[in-house]
Amino acid sequence: MKLTPHFTLEELTISEAAARGGWDNTPGPMEQANLVRVAELLEKVRGLFLSPIIVTSGYRSKKVNDAVGSKDSSQHRLGCAADIKIVGYTPDEVCNKILDSGILFDQLIREYNSWTHISVPNDPDGEYRKQALIIDRAGTRLFIRGK
Repeated sequence: MKLTPHFTLEELTISEAAARGGWDNTPGPMEQANLVRVAELLEKVRGLFLSPIIVTSGYRSKKVNDAVGSKDSSQHRLGCAADIKIVGYTPDEVCNKILDSGILFDQLIREYNSWTHISVPNDPDGEYRKQALIIDRAGTRLFIRGK
């Protein structure tokens, strides 16, 4: 099912962990509505890079989220986040370009220098925190633009 011109529900709910465990990873109506907001954000990002976006993780059911070792408070549980890779760009380049663009996001996280987490507010009427972070073995810290 298409959520936006370039993103489908299937692509925002696919999970290697769910497939391995044989678990259902179908979002409910609230999570599906949130995924539409995420897909709309990803469309803006795609327009900025003019390059394909690979979604490595979107919505995660509790079982799937637990299996990947994430916290219950993860925005993935609500369908408000996606982990992405953009063909031809490093996670640092992705973060810097999004920060420079003025595209609104709730969180933008360079994770383990392998992918970029991007999210919308948990509440559809909520404010965008514009929080840019790095998460890796050294812990969690602010992402400094241009570094």
